[in-house]
Amino acid sequence: MNRYSIAASTLVVAALCTAGPALARDQIKVVGSSTVFPYSQAAAEEFGKKTGQKPPVVESTGTGGGMKIFCQGIGEQNPDLTGASRAMKKSEWELCTKNGVTDVTEIQIGYDGLSIAQSKKGTPMDLTEAQIFLALAAEVPDGDKLVPNPYKKWSDVDKSLPDVAILAYGPPPTSGTRDAFVELTMHDGCKALDYFKTKKGEMEKADFDKLIGEKCTPMRQDGPFVEAGENDNLIVQRIDADPNALGIFGYSFLYENQDKLQGVKIEGITPTFETIADGSYPIARPMFFYVKNAHRNVIPGLTDFVVEYTSDEAMGEGGYLQERGLVVLAPEPLKEMQDRAKNAEKMSAPTS
Repeated sequence: MNRYSIAASTLVVAALCTAGPALARDQIKVVGSSTVFPYSQAAAEEFGKKTGQKPPVVESTGTGGGMKIFCQGIGEQNPDLTGASRAMKKSEWELCTKNGVTDVTEIQIGYDGLSIAQSKKGTPMDLTEAQIFLALAAEVPDGDKLVPNPYKKWSDVDKSLPDVAILAYGPPPTSGTRDAFVELTMHDGCKALDYFKTKKGEMEKADFDKLIGEKCTPMRQDGPFVEAGENDNLIVQRIDADPNALGIFGYSFLYENQDKLQGVKIEGITPTFETIADGSYPIARPMFFYVKNAHRNVIPGLTDFVVEYTSDEAMGEGGYLQERGLVVLAPEPLKEMQDRAKNAEKMSAPTS
């Protein structure tokens, strides 16, 4: 253990002692992504069964919300792990560092597909990323300018699409799912349109990237896109009740609700374990969790919980996380992540 880790652990011990024996925390605290939540919850349940210790408390706060809480500091009042449906940002790392959270291990647990789902009672849809952008963006091209989105029905976007009102339930801006959806779907769909193709040919790369960030990121706020909070189960309920509505969430929620929902094809590809793993499904992303190493060997059971979470039985082929919808890592990167977790390898500062 290096001197920074020793100093950080000392601060944790001090915080626990200050709280007094009766108040010292005897349960692991996990926050973060709503998509990673069911995996963390499953690992927590298995840990409790195998060890007889209290299962970790797992809270769904969204990726951004989890990072903010995780980076508030060390000590028993702060969580030990956070789940994330994207990698930690440079700004989040800086917040952690500012608050003394300087020794963190980053673990990729597998992959997830960003599913757009609909009720099985609805007419099956096959959408391009450009069509999705035109349906859900705050502004869309009209000739040589951008205008507030005028499209009310899917058939307004493309005559081949159903003549029904556009209604999509999705995550809020604090969600890693929202970040990934914007980057992987909205930005790609935006760049596929002639207006932005022309701009790309006319502008410097930095200016074009800025244009994409400013004009292709905002979701419309006039009704067709509804922010449904961090509760993905609520989105499932809403689209199950409305055959014309769509929902945006991680593949695990589609997988767990196959009796009620069907995946919308994207660019002709259905979201499945196979299409997400082989990269043919266009909107897939990695899943992570982050461990506060200063809390290891201080918060009871934390080191053992990290071992359980990264075990073959959990993260490996046929493991209980795959049973819940996780697309698992190949054997070599899985071993790399297991070693990283076991050795409490300190992550490098993100560059963006």
